[in-house]
Amino acid sequence: MLSVTFLGTSAARPTVERGVSSLALVREGETLLFDCGEGTQRQMMRYGVSFALTEIFFTHFHADHFLGVIGLMRTLGLQGREEPMRLYGPKGAKKVLTNAVSLGVERVPFGLEIIELELGQELKRDDYLLKTFATEHGANTIGYALIEDERPGRFDPEKARAAGVPEGPLWGKLQRGESVTVEGNEIRAEGIVGGKRKGRTVVLTGDTRPCAGTVDAATAADLLIHEATFGEDEKDRAKETNHSTARDAAQVALAAKAKKLVLTHLSARYSISAEELLKEAKEVFRETVVAKDGLTIEVPFSD
Repeated sequence: MLSVTFLGTSAARPTVERGVSSLALVREGETLLFDCGEGTQRQMMRYGVSFALTEIFFTHFHADHFLGVIGLMRTLGLQGREEPMRLYGPKGAKKVLTNAVSLGVERVPFGLEIIELELGQELKRDDYLLKTFATEHGANTIGYALIEDERPGRFDPEKARAAGVPEGPLWGKLQRGESVTVEGNEIRAEGIVGGKRKGRTVVLTGDTRPCAGTVDAATAADLLIHEATFGEDEKDRAKETNHSTARDAAQVALAAKAKKLVLTHLSARYSISAEELLKEAKEVFRETVVAKDGLTIEVPFSD
């Protein structure tokens, strides 16, 4: 399972309908939190996102993207958390986050490790990696791409039987790409197991202008999550503030040949449906959705 739940989708400040930036990515029971705007802990409770997470990733340190970490750490402490937490972000993370989690008289009662990431850095996990990429929103901003490893090819049971391989543990070995021996004959996985299959890729930009870094990171991505702070009537304002319009985001998705685009980080001037932003984006890239708080999107395998 791979899904994304949007916890905050407003730009700069919360509205009655939208909190500020945060989203939870859940993969095979593991929860990763990206950005943590004010009120994120309440949004997690409201939308059923587990507090049993060990990592939070920040795209940059404008207040609407990180102030919620103060309350979240306090809540986790009051719940008796003992497991350590790792906080990741671009250059400046150690100073900003150390100051943030030190506010107040209470001490965070569990270990905190703050890690600064370089552009292009990869964090390898058992069967996926997280890779940072360059965005354009002033100094020290990054986006993240979650890239799954290739999966084994499809196992053909009829071919296995025809080759004389009995059902059972030997099938498992073949599916893992190992050769097996049956009655003195070596039987190789090739021909019984198809070619490796592509894993899924989810890319999220944080705040940014449309840029080559995002296009490269999102090439053939299953899901691109891109900010769309403004509509085309405010495109000059978008440039001045290093943000994107909905059309900008759609053009990035089109150039990258992504499968699906979700727009987030919307200015408070737009309604909850943001129909004008959706219309502008769909004129360029039809597979577009506008996020709202609580929206969960499942990311299926392409095959």
